[in-house]
Amino acid sequence: MAVSKDVLLKVRDLRIEGYSDEEWIEIVHGVDLTLHKGEVLGLIGESGAGKSTIGLAAMGFARDGCRISGGSIEFDGMELTTTPESVLRGLRGSRIAYVAQSAAASFNPAHKIIDQHTEAPVQYRIQKRMAAQEDAMELYERLRLPNPGEIGFRYPHQVSGGQLQRAMTAMAMACRPDLIIFDEPTTALDVTTQIEVLAAIRDIVDQFNTAAIYITHDLAVVAQMADTIKVLLKGVEVEEASTVEMLENPKEDYTKSLWAVRSFERPQKSRPGGDAVPVVSVQGIDASYGDTKVLDDVSFDIYDGMTVAVVGESGSGKSTTARCITGLLPPTKGKILFRGQELPRSYKDRSKDQLRQAQMIYQMADTALNPKVKISEIIGRPARFYSGLHGTALKNRVDALLDMIELEPSKYYNRYPPELSGGQKQRIGIARALAAEPAFIICDEVTSALDQLVAEGILKLLDRLQKELNLAYMFITHDLATVRSIADEVVVMQKGKVVEQGPKEEMFQPPHHPYTDLLLSSVPEMDPNWLSTLLEERGVDNVGESADV
Repeated sequence: MAVSKDVLLKVRDLRIEGYSDEEWIEIVHGVDLTLHKGEVLGLIGESGAGKSTIGLAAMGFARDGCRISGGSIEFDGMELTTTPESVLRGLRGSRIAYVAQSAAASFNPAHKIIDQHTEAPVQYRIQKRMAAQEDAMELYERLRLPNPGEIGFRYPHQVSGGQLQRAMTAMAMACRPDLIIFDEPTTALDVTTQIEVLAAIRDIVDQFNTAAIYITHDLAVVAQMADTIKVLLKGVEVEEASTVEMLENPKEDYTKSLWAVRSFERPQKSRPGGDAVPVVSVQGIDASYGDTKVLDDVSFDIYDGMTVAVVGESGSGKSTTARCITGLLPPTKGKILFRGQELPRSYKDRSKDQLRQAQMIYQMADTALNPKVKISEIIGRPARFYSGLHGTALKNRVDALLDMIELEPSKYYNRYPPELSGGQKQRIGIARALAAEPAFIICDEVTSALDQLVAEGILKLLDRLQKELNLAYMFITHDLATVRSIADEVVVMQKGKVVEQGPKEEMFQPPHHPYTDLLLSSVPEMDPNWLSTLLEERGVDNVGESADV
């Protein structure tokens, strides 16, 4: 990427404190960074490293419960630590923009996309509304969104996740800011959609000579995006170097450990022989949302103690299949069997024991756990509902479940979700599912929002629990590294159909179905030239087509 010599952002000895247990505790310890116009700086590190906190501080902003306690933040010659809040509000959105991890959670669902896009340029008197709308359509076209003249007039829920993430990038560019902070913008996206968003971000940064801070825990992604990489650990800078140098020759042991993560891979299990009956058998199901058919003749089996990974792009039908299995979306055709017995199509018609047998662990623990309810109640509620436990028996059960997920009961029993890290919250989600004593658990993208070290810990925990309790897992994921780590069998879905399925080892060996080949070739590699080479091989239009399925 072309980098101007002009310094845009200079941070020196940045110190940030967080409020906990009625005292202020320093969480960012004297971090420095320098960013030039047109340059992209990658911030990487595990959860709690301070990446997002530092990214927000670059806007002169501290989230609730935090404060900037020391150091200097100089943006284009302006000292943000002493600038009045009224002036800072004028900078944010106009000269400094922020792109959040979850576009779906960041857009207002009650307003059309283009109305939200034009709000900033109109408010800052950069453009009048009609000019801002025309500019939005031009940006949508640059970002290779389909139907750029029409897509902005949809509501957020009417477009795919990848399209919405690109719309958010366009919205960040509406005022042509000098600096954009990208905070994990592709974490929850499937691999083909991720390529489209990464290419779009890189193009827009290049075209407008915009500086960017790219926050991520995905090393292969940051290799495609950043000119320089800074590694953080618990609010302290570990090392910084150019991307090529960092990838080829990391100096610090911690950085080397990040490069070596995702080493966990358990042996593949084979289906039981003889007359073994699947725990769950999905047989030829169709499903629709209104008049739109979304599943077409989907079939697969899951046996005791085994993991079936269901993979595919956004909109391929993975989560819809899970909704059919749990009875949340009754299939219009076909049947679902539990241990050979057909289940009623709707959860409303299922017995309490049938409901108990299939539980879910959700992708976003932040939104899956009620922030105002204690951990003991979150875990205890299903144990009380399904097993009738009360009093001492209920407390003992919650304590046992906390032990099971490797969290000390005395420390976590009375805590609330906001007091926990992302990995701890996901462990609570696992305990809640286990509280019902199920035979079958649907894991819906349970590691996609976690850094690689924490994700590996969650995968190891799920593997241990599976062995101890003989659980069957349906593992919905877009991360093929996760598939390699934990799956026994793989089901590949595209446009609501199963296009290929079989044992994991066979699925990763050619020849593949063309769509499986597309997924495998879309996994980023630790090579700074990987994305450019892939785009050249496929052609930009082809990448766009694959991403918007």
